[in-house]
Amino acid sequence: MPKYYEDKEEDGRACGGVREDLRQCLLESPCVLQENKSPKQCLREGHCRSLQVTFFACKRSMVSVHGGFSATDLD
Repeated sequence: MPKYYEDKEEDGRACGGVREDLRQCLLESPCVLQENKSPKQCLREGHCRSLQVTFFACKRSMVSVHGGFSATDLD
C-alpha cells in the first residue's frame, strides 16, 4: 500500500499524499544520495517515474475539460 495511506498529517494541498511520496522517493533515490544530483534533475532523468505519472494524473483530474476547476474541488 502506498505510503500516503499511512498515518500522516493532512497537508491540505491537492494530491498532497502523492506529492509527499514523490518527494520522498526522489530524496531517497541513488541519483540524489550517491550521485549528489538535485531532486529536480533526477526527476528529469526519469527517476520515480510511476509516482510522477500518478501525481500528474491526480492534478489533471482536478481540472475540467472546459478549462476550469471541477465542482467537486470547490469544497
